[in-house]
Amino acid sequence: MNSHAKWLGAALVAVALAACGGAMGQRATPPTMGSDSMPVTDLAAAYNAPGNITIADQFNNRVIEVNAQHKIVWHFGNGSSVPGPHSIVAPNDQERFGGYTLIAGTGAPPGTEPTCPMGCVDNRVIIVDRDGEIVWQYGQAGVTGSGYNELNTPVSDVLLPNGHILITDQGNERVIEVTFDKRIVWQYGITGKMGSGFDELNNPNMAELLPNGHILIADENNNRVIEVTRQHQIVWQYGNPTNTQILNGAAFASRLPNGDTLITDSLNNRIVEVNALKQQVWDYRTNNRPGSVMQPNPTRAVRLANGDTLISDQFNHQVIEVTHGKQIVFAQGQIGVAGTGFDQLNAPYDAKRIGDFTGLTPP
Repeated sequence: MNSHAKWLGAALVAVALAACGGAMGQRATPPTMGSDSMPVTDLAAAYNAPGNITIADQFNNRVIEVNAQHKIVWHFGNGSSVPGPHSIVAPNDQERFGGYTLIAGTGAPPGTEPTCPMGCVDNRVIIVDRDGEIVWQYGQAGVTGSGYNELNTPVSDVLLPNGHILITDQGNERVIEVTFDKRIVWQYGITGKMGSGFDELNNPNMAELLPNGHILIADENNNRVIEVTRQHQIVWQYGNPTNTQILNGAAFASRLPNGDTLITDSLNNRIVEVNALKQQVWDYRTNNRPGSVMQPNPTRAVRLANGDTLISDQFNHQVIEVTHGKQIVFAQGQIGVAGTGFDQLNAPYDAKRIGDFTGLTPP
């Protein structure tokens, strides 16, 4: 590891562990906000405030932080469909740690982005500071590949306690653990090989590190969630590649403190919680909500410390917080309406509450 990478890795891990509110080396001027955002003078207190929610606003090509009043208090991404130093294309995942934000620049498939009808790639995992400056990157802007420092549709990224990054490299059919000096030190899935056999994945959509050291993977097109050891053995599985009644397009999963697994069953338009015996103990269907589109395809659901569930209801263009009794207590975005104005989103793919890693991998 070169000295710069070693310093950056140590600095970021220290910030994550301290969970401090400000970024190291931050400049005095915060990034410019849109018309629906708070005045610049209010940003210092609003940024990284407990209770704020960060959202990967996929087809608006941005990651935003919003408060309880639906105001944007921070964002990264200038809306461009061309990846660059101040743009991110169709992000699918993000998380805030300390004063930094980890973002997966997934890219947009054909037909989803008007300015590039054949699709537009990004293929970067980046870390940005409060001022919107990229301080670390894996993958090259607009380059699709599987070689050194190359990705193909990264859909999920997680900062591990050891300072490495766990990346779900969907188009390459693999989950990889990458060091800050860009070495792959662990991989599940055979690069470029789609399947459901030993050490095989089919369009994986996320991965999380569990407290026991295993990796939990949402193997989307295999319609399953699997828990694998570092030796590539599956020790727990829910769902079946040939049965879409159990799961259909497993988009996300997290292991809850009580041992249950919370799963986003995207193509069945529901969130389901199952226990270790694979018995369903809770579910929520987003297409049953008044005003819902027919096929909203929810993509992320995370259990919060207060017991509620934060759901990214993708094509309903909303992020909602739902109680265990299935009552919506917060919604960002207007149901069924895509936009960039006040309290509007466009296919939000991921949302997390700042500092709340319930069921997720803590940095």
